[in-house]
Amino acid sequence: MNYESILTLQGYLKFFIILFVFVIFYAYAYSIYKRQKTGERDFEKYSDLVLDDSFDAKPLEKRK
Repeated sequence: MNYESILTLQGYLKFFIILFVFVIFYAYAYSIYKRQKTGERDFEKYSDLVLDDSFDAKPLEKRK
């Protein structure tokens, strides 16, 4: 393989890796949005952990 074909292959690989990461990230963000809308899980209560980070804080969820 010559230098130009290696650079071309490297460009295609970078493009497809970035595309793959974008699709995975978008699917994850959509799943979080869907679970929030259906009420399966409330992600806003997890953001309260930043504000209420004391040792005496009550747990967010009960364990089974």
